Amino acid sequence: MNVRIRGIYATALTQQFLSAGHDIVDASPPIQRRFDATFESGPVDVSVYTTKNRQGVGVTGTDTAVTEASAQLQDLGRDTLGWEDPTPPGAVFDGRVTGTLGGGAVVDLGPREGYLPYDRSDGYIDEGNLVRVQVRESAPSWADHRPELGTELHAPAGIVTLEPGEGTTVSGGDSAAARELAGMTELLDFEPPAGWRIQWERAATDATLDTLREALDRATDRVDAVESAVSDAPADPAPAAGSQPLVAPMRCRWLWFGRESRFALDDIRADVTTTMPGHHRTKAAASAASSGVDLVEALSDPSGEFPFTIVADQFGPQEGDLVSLEHGKPDGRLITLGTGRITNREGDELTLEREMTAGGSYDALGTPRESGDTAVTRLEEGRWWYPTTYRSADGETKGTYVNICTPVECFPEGIRYVDLHVDVIKYPDGTVERVDDDELNAAVTAGHVSDPLAEKARNVARAIERALWVTHDPAQTPHGCALGCVGCPDQCDWQRRVRGCVLSPGYRIVTGSSGCHRTGRPGTKPLEAVQADIL
Repeated sequence: MNVRIRGIYATALTQQFLSAGHDIVDASPPIQRRFDATFESGPVDVSVYTTKNRQGVGVTGTDTAVTEASAQLQDLGRDTLGWEDPTPPGAVFDGRVTGTLGGGAVVDLGPREGYLPYDRSDGYIDEGNLVRVQVRESAPSWADHRPELGTELHAPAGIVTLEPGEGTTVSGGDSAAARELAGMTELLDFEPPAGWRIQWERAATDATLDTLREALDRATDRVDAVESAVSDAPADPAPAAGSQPLVAPMRCRWLWFGRESRFALDDIRADVTTTMPGHHRTKAAASAASSGVDLVEALSDPSGEFPFTIVADQFGPQEGDLVSLEHGKPDGRLITLGTGRITNREGDELTLEREMTAGGSYDALGTPRESGDTAVTRLEEGRWWYPTTYRSADGETKGTYVNICTPVECFPEGIRYVDLHVDVIKYPDGTVERVDDDELNAAVTAGHVSDPLAEKARNVARAIERALWVTHDPAQTPHGCALGCVGCPDQCDWQRRVRGCVLSPGYRIVTGSSGCHRTGRPGTKPLEAVQADIL
């Protein structure tokens, strides 16, 4: 399988695919120097490229190659998650214009919306119009932009693209190599499909004649597939804008790398070249971080733990900064829970405060959202959970919601993680409840969450649930009990179920004819202190 790789994960992924016996083609100059090798510019079976926000990669190519490449990457860590793209590059859709913006139109493609720039449309477009469009550049489901569309059909195939027109062009200007490539094309005795012209990518200047011909044949096959599908469809876009493409010559999957996966990539990269702790975690934080990481690695052989405080001091987030809470979902969606201000930062821990708007109630807690409410969220880099406590304007606690998620990453402009559905809540009266296990089970069945990741989520939720039952306030316990737990045999479902519930390692509550008593070491353990147990 021929793999083309680009972006901040390129060194590690090149090593990963080479170790699996695959061929790397069209490698960048830094990769060729780093591996001390010359990689051919061959036809591309699959392209792996870093997403614009650096959170993961897109995997685009033939069906078999995408399956094989995705499997190679999915095993990097428990928190690597993947999703099929319903609008892959090259796919042709009949869509309906649902709105117009300053530079283009929003088009409903069925599975998702796309963006059609006015300068890529062959005519006037307005809301309600039916249009036949092709995906030029796709976008991951978590991105803040739509796939980009065009009304003119293209057939990309790695180092060459066939497009409407005549003649041969080479991307990258009028260099001697480009002129030579245009001349070599004549030696191939290749006649493009009627009405189509050849556009070579710059990488084709280093390719052999056999490679050029193979790329042209692959592009021609894609032209045939597109023309056949379009000719079989109605001449005008179908009135019912379809939910499936007319044709999709290529397939695309998006993989989101979590914190564990980024550190696994560090280990792979370290087998090739000097790699600082948290190399990929730092580069994923900000585009400006890349040159700083490269300088550190060029000047020294860094070791130790990921220097979060140093990275945060340089790039953020810092105390006083506004950041968003970017709540990923296992099905690929990204929901922003709001923007708050960092009110405190100590080491790897952040406190984020948000002002809440009135209306409705807090999810699962059931307490009303009122004007003046605040949400105080405590986050720690790398932790599999975080608590949010809601308070009224006069400081009264309205409940605590503990979200179970992939390891938290505190980036300069947003806190990133993927929610794992199951959560633990503590009501204002001290009652604790674990919720949404059914949603986690459904995500596993749907293939959105792996079994190891689901088991980790359940273990974390179990430890959080145990910790939240502990309280320091005897007044909150039934019948004035001062044992340090909320609930008793006739009220506590958990205690009835386990018969002597374990509150945390070392002590437990035992029921007897004379009531409850505690065995083991004295004292209680607050929520913040159970981190070691969970990790």
